[in-house]
Amino acid sequence: MTRQAISTIGAPAAIGPYSQAIGSDGFVFCSGQLGLEPTTGALAEGVEAQAERALRNLEAVLDAAGLTMADVVKTTIFLVDIADFGAVNAVYARHMPDPPPSRSTVAVAALPKGARVEIEAVAHRPALGEGPSRARI
Repeated sequence: MTRQAISTIGAPAAIGPYSQAIGSDGFVFCSGQLGLEPTTGALAEGVEAQAERALRNLEAVLDAAGLTMADVVKTTIFLVDIADFGAVNAVYARHMPDPPPSRSTVAVAALPKGARVEIEAVAHRPALGEGPSRARI
């Protein structure tokens, strides 16, 4: 098994001892993304804006791996308030192609930086000639 770190300036730098993503054996495991602006580190205002920014950050990490949201097979959404489920779901739906990936949504007590939503993903690199990937690694 090989592991390759994936990183991009298009998403916030890791705020701890972890990689933005790891590629291994055809899979890319993306760490959770918060609604932080990549260059300033500012947290977006409101749960919808945080979800939008988190998904754009996730797209940037996938792009650095040569993948798109169409390559995502599983996501997990962490919410500080489960009452935000509908609002986050609406933003999420705009970013996910059909068929959408499998997903879990979990309510948590708190998230780093005071965020209200965090989104992580697992993507799979299609074999050559299969699927939408722009594989580079």
